[in-house]
Amino acid sequence: MQDSKTYFDPRTLARLKGLRLRARQIVEGFVAGLHRSPQRGFSIEFAEHREYAPGDDLRYVDWKVLGRTDKLYSKQFEDETNLVCHLVLDASAGMAYQGPDSPLSKLDYAKCAAAALAWLVLEQQDAVGIVTFDAKIRKVLAPARGSAHLRNVVRLLEATEPAGETAAGPVFHELAERFRTRGVVVLLSDLFDAPESVLAGLKHFHYRRHDVIAFHLLDRAEAEFPFDDPTRFRGLEQPIRIPVDARAIRRAYLDEFDRYVRELEAGCRQWSIDYERVETDRPLDEVLARYLTGRRHRLR
Repeated sequence: MQDSKTYFDPRTLARLKGLRLRARQIVEGFVAGLHRSPQRGFSIEFAEHREYAPGDDLRYVDWKVLGRTDKLYSKQFEDETNLVCHLVLDASAGMAYQGPDSPLSKLDYAKCAAAALAWLVLEQQDAVGIVTFDAKIRKVLAPARGSAHLRNVVRLLEATEPAGETAAGPVFHELAERFRTRGVVVLLSDLFDAPESVLAGLKHFHYRRHDVIAFHLLDRAEAEFPFDDPTRFRGLEQPIRIPVDARAIRRAYLDEFDRYVRELEAGCRQWSIDYERVETDRPLDEVLARYLTGRRHRLR
């Protein structure tokens, strides 16, 4: 299990602090597409109701609606730029893979990314929640605001261990129906499921009007298959061992892998879903900086 210091390495946080301004610009660019007034203070016109989230200003709770429905709703105004970010973390057994030259497993890298993204979102006074999954939804931490919420995020990450098979597509469909408040959905997964199933789930988020960002986490050994000798591969999600002549199957493996990645990339592009391929030997702060810079240019 990773210590919380791993998620918040001082050197990494020092570099991440420089991303806050860029991240704030990304938020404003995203919200500008949702509301007519992208800046605070230019409009106080009531727009719609949304479900109350912990940390919302109680002044904007609609008490009349509470009396009628017995549920808490907040009034949302045209100038409101706070958003909800859902971090969706793949915790299936396959995410435990760590190649010979990788400093972290895919899951540990995903945990670090989730912690860093949660920190950035909370620094911007926005709400963040986390869902972990394998073949089904495993743990849910509801979105909330405030620096104290970061402790809840870290506790969930520390308790997350790799287990079970994966079924990303069906899980994405279920989450698309669960996430009632329109926001940003950030996926941290190796997406090792049938491409058509994954893309169908991603489209569902798109239809529900979420902004979707898919960080496709891969170990470099999975992408480059640097094996030459006869090798026995062990399944992480199923109890199988397969002896193969690695050199004999290398070309076929790489061709199939490239086809799979191209299909995911093309599908995401078609449905305006941000796709970012990430090898787990890349420094996390560089990955986030590259992504945020590219997104800022795309939103101009």
